[in-house]
Amino acid sequence: MAVPLLAPTVLATNIVEIFERCGTIDKVIVLGLGVFSLIAWTIMFGKHFELKRLRGLNHSFELHLRDQRTLLDLPDSFRAPRSIPYADLFADAVESYRRAAAMDLERGRDNSRGRLEQAENAIQRALARQTLRYESNMIFLASIVSGAPFIGLLGTVWGVMEAFSAVATQQTAGIQQLAPGVSGAMLATIAGLVVAIPSVFGYNLLLGHTRRMTTELENYASALADRIELESS
Repeated sequence: MAVPLLAPTVLATNIVEIFERCGTIDKVIVLGLGVFSLIAWTIMFGKHFELKRLRGLNHSFELHLRDQRTLLDLPDSFRAPRSIPYADLFADAVESYRRAAAMDLERGRDNSRGRLEQAENAIQRALARQTLRYESNMIFLASIVSGAPFIGLLGTVWGVMEAFSAVATQQTAGIQQLAPGVSGAMLATIAGLVVAIPSVFGYNLLLGHTRRMTTELENYASALADRIELESS
């Protein structure tokens, strides 16, 4: 029963020994992949909790807004929390509408359609801005997903090339000449897969969350524009 308990320790020791036998290029590649792995996990956890927090804030703000009888006459405190995506859309829409109304008042005209168009344009700009916020860091994570296996493959090819170069130089094909290059090649392959496999699952999960929240944001924007139109008519 003692062997299974010691297996992880033995495996870790073997990996360290393999890494020490690797060539310089393979060591750089493996260390670089380790850094990419830390970055990928940081992005995945950070984006997950960020989207979860924003979704909760959005729903709370939307419920609070539904309880209000009018939108255009609400106090400025409703437009203050710009960190909430739904509040950002609402603030831009109301500010644009009020700005257009003030200009109409100065010119002595009543152009309700123009005010509504200004509010709708502001909603679309805020919608695009918040969509980019949802998708932030996703491109970098996708680059890690697609690039890590190729970086690992580069280490594999380089390690194999070092192994054959050692054999050609010493004109022998013993295990002592082949081991450093081959072990480095295999370690680089494993490192690339260890980075890419969790990252691809995390990326797909986050992409699904992002798309769902973007759809919710678009639906909210449409409902907000409809309500402003009803109040302005």
